[in-house]
Formats: sequence, structure tokens, C-alpha cells
Amino acid sequence: MEKVIIYTDGACSGNPGPGGWGAILMYKENQKEISGGKKDTTNNVMELTAVIEGLKLLKYPCQVELYSDSAYVVNAFEQGWMENWVKNNWKTSGKDPVKNQDLWKELYQLTKKHQVKFHKVKGHSDNEFNNRCDELARNAIEKI
Repeated sequence: MEKVIIYTDGACSGNPGPGGWGAILMYKENQKEISGGKKDTTNNVMELTAVIEGLKLLKYPCQVELYSDSAYVVNAFEQGWMENWVKNNWKTSGKDPVKNQDLWKELYQLTKKHQVKFHKVKGHSDNEFNNRCDELARNAIEKI
């Protein structure tokens, strides 16, 4: 199984407000940057979108090391929230419907196709790839 590294970030100007997302995919010596934006959205939606769009680019099942500064995204997988949501028919522990369910369901399906290991990156620190994703996301907002 091929190994791929993906860095992602989402940004929002106001929350809700115009938002952008960015991702960098690294495979062997190749590197690809992608980004996009939405007029009226939230930071969490942009964080999720970045991860989804990155994974959607993979043409066949891969072993993915995914780096995000979003505790929301990383904790959903690393702390078992996703398993509980699926088990509880997309309800939170407080019995409320999971927010951004459509995106979570799409991401869940993608994680079934690939072996994804989520890593939490400290936002706005000295990680060049996370900083570049932040720049891609912020630039995408300006293009909306």
C-alpha cells in the first residue's frame, strides 16, 4: 500500500463567514497543493472540507498520515467520537444530532477506503506545511 502524507487547514473570516481550506499532498518526491472556499461557512466546515478534498484526490487505497491543527477533526477519530456517532445513529453523547453530519459521513467513508492515521499539529507554530496550508486557506477566502 502506497504511503501518502497530507497536511490540511481551514480558515474563516468571522465564524460563520467567508471561509477557505487548503491541503498539501505528498507522495514520494511529489507535492500537490489544493484549496477552495465558500461564501458563508464555519471554521469547522472548512477544516473538514480540507481533509475530505485531500483524501478524495487519492486514486486508490493508501496508507495516509494526515496532519491537521483541528482538534475537532483529529479528536473525532483519535478519541473514538466517530465510532460512537456511527453506533448511536449520528447522535452525540447528549443525544443531539451530530453537527456537519453530511461532511462527517463523507469523511467516514473515505477513512474506510484508506488507512488514515490522524496527527494533531500545533496551529500557527513553526510547521512549514501547516503554515502553508493556512496560507492556502486564507488566500482562498480572498478569491471568493
